[in-house]
Amino acid sequence: MSIAFIDLQSQRRHLGDRIERAIAKVLEHGNYIMGPEVAQFEKGLCEFSGARHAITCGNGTDALQLVLMAEGVGAGDAVFVPAFTFVATAEMAPLVGATPVFVDVNEETFNLDLGSLERGIATAKAAGLRPRMVIAVDLFGQTADYPAIAKIAEREGMVVVADAAQAFGASLNGAKVGTLAKYTTTSFFPAKPLGCYGDGGAVFTDDADKAALLRSLRVHGKGSDKYDNVRIGLNSRLDTLQAGILIEKLAILADEIIARNQVADRYAQGLGDIVAVPKVPAGYVSVWAQYTIRVTDRDGLAARLKEKGVPTAVYYPIPMPSQTGYSTYPVATGGVPVSERLSREVISLPMHPYLDEPTQTKIIEAVRASLA
Repeated sequence: MSIAFIDLQSQRRHLGDRIERAIAKVLEHGNYIMGPEVAQFEKGLCEFSGARHAITCGNGTDALQLVLMAEGVGAGDAVFVPAFTFVATAEMAPLVGATPVFVDVNEETFNLDLGSLERGIATAKAAGLRPRMVIAVDLFGQTADYPAIAKIAEREGMVVVADAAQAFGASLNGAKVGTLAKYTTTSFFPAKPLGCYGDGGAVFTDDADKAALLRSLRVHGKGSDKYDNVRIGLNSRLDTLQAGILIEKLAILADEIIARNQVADRYAQGLGDIVAVPKVPAGYVSVWAQYTIRVTDRDGLAARLKEKGVPTAVYYPIPMPSQTGYSTYPVATGGVPVSERLSREVISLPMHPYLDEPTQTKIIEAVRASLA
């Protein structure tokens, strides 16, 4: 039995020749950089999400850097990020001269914990830092609690950024990712719910002036033309070939989200009595970038599942403050005990829209047998 952890080939077969035709179209017109498909895809992103502006870029990490640059974040500024996430969320702060301040996550949702954020703000102020930005992460496909985060941010004069690298297509109380914060960033890395066949990313905002600034920043800070560079910028453009591919994938994303939720429901029904399964609060719709359970003997379970042909992955085995490059940055008072605990217990099972019920039953049976 060979089981794919994320099955991009089944998706490609489902799309038929649409990907090949999209690539051929770009090869025919030859506009490989900022060709017409880029603008078409950005329009489609806005229509899907409800955001007024979508600015594509080279990858999800660049998307975060572009936002920090657009807001002028720099030396003396504190940027609050969860301790339980991928490094990209935190690494952009020091790159622009700011200081990441790590806060803990919620035990059930794995997303930013409000109490720890409050303590992190106090920690930053005590260190002489200005609270400037909070980057909440929509971990594993479920959004953070943006209404509650926004109240704290408004009080402190901070900008809220939604790091939705794993959550494009998710929603909260009917509002889709792309509209839940002043800025939303996402990634089109191949394994994401909406992924291309290379690297890609985007920033969403409803602010027309900031959108224009972001478009300048992504192309070397250009002004009226490419030789009129009015600010320091990046070289971060989405390739036309990737835009063409993403147009076709976006067209089936809504159906894939439904399928992902069906897979998640089957996991919950089959495993909820023996392991800690993810919880989605009322009003939230996840896109299930990963299906992550919690167990006490993670390494043992992974080894036994591997013997049975079931692949697994661990996101994330080391909290950010424990990583060598980030160990000197501030941590909210009280530490990040939930992040530390999760890093020892989480393990992700195969998750994709094409995981059929018989194959998933085999996975569930393998997990149950491995834990017996």
